[in-house]
Amino acid sequence: MAGMTRISVVPANEASWADLRAIFGTRGPASSCQCQRYKLRPRESFASFPAKERADRLREQTDCGHPESGTTSGLVAYLDGEPVGWCAVEPRPAYTGLVRNNRVPWEGRAEDKTDGGVWAVTCFLTRAGFRKRGVGRALARAAVDFARERGARAIEGYPITTKNVISEELHVGTVAMFAGAGFTEVSRPTLRRAVMRIDFSG
Repeated sequence: MAGMTRISVVPANEASWADLRAIFGTRGPASSCQCQRYKLRPRESFASFPAKERADRLREQTDCGHPESGTTSGLVAYLDGEPVGWCAVEPRPAYTGLVRNNRVPWEGRAEDKTDGGVWAVTCFLTRAGFRKRGVGRALARAAVDFARERGARAIEGYPITTKNVISEELHVGTVAMFAGAGFTEVSRPTLRRAVMRIDFSG
């Protein structure tokens, strides 16, 4: 159909570092965080190392520009060939900050925090100027296939549950976004956060 846009999603190692830099931008929370919030090591804080080092870590984690690599930490979305979105997804134990958290996603569940068969989706980012075009939903769907194809037993997400949020909070995704990708709510560790999950059979 004329005028239709097409969204494609690739593992981040198949994208260029320049494409990922375009998505994260040079201003705002994403450019500062560099998707390291759940990657902080014990006793680390954002104040303890500069944004450039956070970017260096992201580059190493994604292995951007190396399509032959079998290791990466996320997905990159393209809209008609333009880099527009990022999704962090990998085995849950890789997110050391998530493992150390006392409530999300652990409250009310008996879970082995070290179970590498469970994958986690921790962050979505859509580039300014390309929002409200289905990029996040496409990334959520692609994350399911990405995890399944790499042997995941299950995949989880931890979306915000309320409509009254500041934009920075939306990096975890929304309940509707995950539901549209086939996730089912399994718990509510806080009033504002849900745990949504797919268990793969076979």
